[in-house]
Amino acid sequence: MEYEGILLGMGNPLLDISAVVDEAFLEKYDLKSNNAILAEEKHLPMYDEMASKYKVEYIAGGATQNSIRVAQWMLQIPGATAYMGSIGKDKYGEEMKKNAKEAGVNVHYHEDESPTGTCGVCLVGDERSLVANLSAANCYKIDHLKKPENWALVEKAKYYYIAGFFLTVSPESIMLVAEHAAAKNKVFTMNLSAPFICEFFKDVQDKAFPYIDYVFGNETEARTYSKVHGWETENVEEIALKISQLPLATGKHKRTAVITQGADPVVVAEDGKVKTFPVILLPKEKLVDTNGAGDAFVGGFLSKLVLEKPIEDCVKAGCYAANVIIQRSGCTYPEKPDF
Repeated sequence: MEYEGILLGMGNPLLDISAVVDEAFLEKYDLKSNNAILAEEKHLPMYDEMASKYKVEYIAGGATQNSIRVAQWMLQIPGATAYMGSIGKDKYGEEMKKNAKEAGVNVHYHEDESPTGTCGVCLVGDERSLVANLSAANCYKIDHLKKPENWALVEKAKYYYIAGFFLTVSPESIMLVAEHAAAKNKVFTMNLSAPFICEFFKDVQDKAFPYIDYVFGNETEARTYSKVHGWETENVEEIALKISQLPLATGKHKRTAVITQGADPVVVAEDGKVKTFPVILLPKEKLVDTNGAGDAFVGGFLSKLVLEKPIEDCVKAGCYAANVIIQRSGCTYPEKPDF
């Protein structure tokens, strides 16, 4: 089998500005732990404040890009993955390019006049609160996707992954790839990504849903999805089952829902059944931060999915990758996986 470019991701490439902060900082900027939001006017000063008050780390991030980098790392097959998104023509953008190259991902960025997007990663205890200032990431347009050299990546890939966050930027691009996947019998995967996506971008999310073969999410996102759709259940297993049974687009045969729950078991719903898989438990003192854990889980999962391994192996690989990432700061990993 030909693995070059088998997996393509599209999303918002962001530079993570990560720091351990305190409760007072979260309160000041009206932030909740274990949440992800888009920056408003009131949040803009926080990035400088983080840099001046706390010890910050700059790490190339963005949910989809993290997952693709982890999948590439797990696969250890040169050029197996590709990624598209929009960055600025600035030092952060250059940093992003360098980082992607080192990770072995074939990136085709749109380069915009606005600054490269950033994400404030505020760590308190073992929880994280994310505040994304999309900036250049918000400027991705379908025209970039339609350029022959970029559409060639879509043609080449057999698996696609797009985080829900990209629904706020270019739903047209998502639908173009989703329809291609359905027409060519390829595998299209997405993530619920954040409660605000399920709440405020429900219409575009609903439009993409019939095309999704694998839906990822965590327990908070799944419960928000349930609430927004009037399902009146907080039971994650029930919600996963309902998600897996939502209508499918023509050409799609089944949907699998994969919901993570932090240290609790991973819930997988497919073919009208629910299975749970335990995660690898980590002693508290080994936990560095949970930023990127969900992204890493998806990356590990996809690395086995593209090799056509059974679902158990996909989940195991996802749990392994997440376990590695939470023992390091941000979404970073050692040179080689030990899996």
